[in-house]
Amino acid sequence: MPMHTLYGIKNCDSVRKARKFLDAHNIAYEFYDLRANGISQEQLKSWCKEVDWQLLLNRRGTTFRQLDPATKVDIDQNRAIRLMQSQPTLIKRPVLEWHATQKQLMVGFTSEQYQDLIDWH
Repeated sequence: MPMHTLYGIKNCDSVRKARKFLDAHNIAYEFYDLRANGISQEQLKSWCKEVDWQLLLNRRGTTFRQLDPATKVDIDQNRAIRLMQSQPTLIKRPVLEWHATQKQLMVGFTSEQYQDLIDWH
């Protein structure tokens, strides 16, 4: 059975919902705590090849709002990757790496998206 990886932060409500959903559907996964373990630039670059970096950068969260205004200006993919690596709470959560016939990446959580993914595989 393929192993899936759920990236997030333990106390994030969306991550809790995703974990509860996966557990309720008996989906085996590894939880990777971004706050505790950090994330590499290579991982972030890989994700940005699969989804738009603007989807990964959480502009609604407290961490982004607390950034210096000059830091929020003219953000491009490379700058976003550096910001997300230095402050993993800037990553929109959860990020699910779904390994089945091919790897898929889902950012954020809705039960409908997760159900579609399960049904598709």
